[in-house]
Amino acid sequence: MLLLLARFSDWFTVLNVFQYTTFRAVMAALTALAFSLLLGPWTIRKLTELKVGQAVRTDGPQTHLIKNGTPTMGGSLILTAITFSTLLWANLGNVYIWILLFVLLGTGALGFYDDWRKVVYKDPNGVSARFKIVWQSFIALAAGLLLFYAASNSANNILIVPFFKHIALPLGVIGFAVLAYLTIVGTSNAVNLTDGLDGLAAFPVVLVAGGLSIFAYAAGHAEFARYLQLPFIPGANEVVIFCTAICGACLGFLWFNAYPAQVFMGDVGALALGAALGTVAVITRQEFVLVIMGGLFVAEAVSVILQVGWYKRTKKRIFLMAPIHHHYEQKGWKETQVVVRFWIITIVLVLIGLSTLKIR
Repeated sequence: MLLLLARFSDWFTVLNVFQYTTFRAVMAALTALAFSLLLGPWTIRKLTELKVGQAVRTDGPQTHLIKNGTPTMGGSLILTAITFSTLLWANLGNVYIWILLFVLLGTGALGFYDDWRKVVYKDPNGVSARFKIVWQSFIALAAGLLLFYAASNSANNILIVPFFKHIALPLGVIGFAVLAYLTIVGTSNAVNLTDGLDGLAAFPVVLVAGGLSIFAYAAGHAEFARYLQLPFIPGANEVVIFCTAICGACLGFLWFNAYPAQVFMGDVGALALGAALGTVAVITRQEFVLVIMGGLFVAEAVSVILQVGWYKRTKKRIFLMAPIHHHYEQKGWKETQVVVRFWIITIVLVLIGLSTLKIR
């Protein structure tokens, strides 16, 4: 929205800065951060007054029982901050911005309903798995089709394999839609599974969003894309604004979500943030890089899949408890140890993902 001020740069040259993606990206991060920090205490008070408390699962670690009643649905603060900051600083004529907001708010609505059922009916399981997957599928497939037909050329619809210079597989509409579906839905659920300890999901989301913003900036810049041998995707540079808004909003939320958490993100935040990251990866054609950078999310999801599958077959467990962060808690790691060590792992994975820009 504020990009419109650049039209008056002939009269006030200082307004020329609003044309620059880097300036608006920094301001989007700061705006979302300030929004979260300023409205965080008010949000926590309101959630407490409404008695929107977390119903802790009795089959989880016993140390988590003291968290019962902690306000949840704090992800609504994150989504509001992202949306406000994005609308303020992004180019609203960019189709990618609207697709990203559609995915963010669509999956956020699903998460909100899920959290609401948990709170009202005191049911830790929330909505049924079938209802959730149908809703996620509709949003992901709609986003995939929109992105396919929004592509300016066929080079924007290829599958890039990291570390290999000459491997780029063309995708038709069906292949693109299926890949988008798997990426968006998979990341949405993986981040949701990761959100089980204080601060565990928020900071890795910041790191991955920051890493993907670099790919978005490079893909949207013709010279950088050519130099780095990435597909040039006109308009992808505006995705940087959305990514930095995620970073700022999640950092502000982390101020209140750090151990011991004053508020939990809930499904309204985790499902939406994961889906948004998946959509950014689809836009920038970096689905495999997302798997690398978001390796923590992948490990959390895989640990649940393996645990459930193996238990159904053998009645035995691979891990002491799944998702895998609970396994390490059961092994004696303190919650803060698990969180910080998983943060460190994510930092390393994001750096490896960024290395694919040059190692080909």
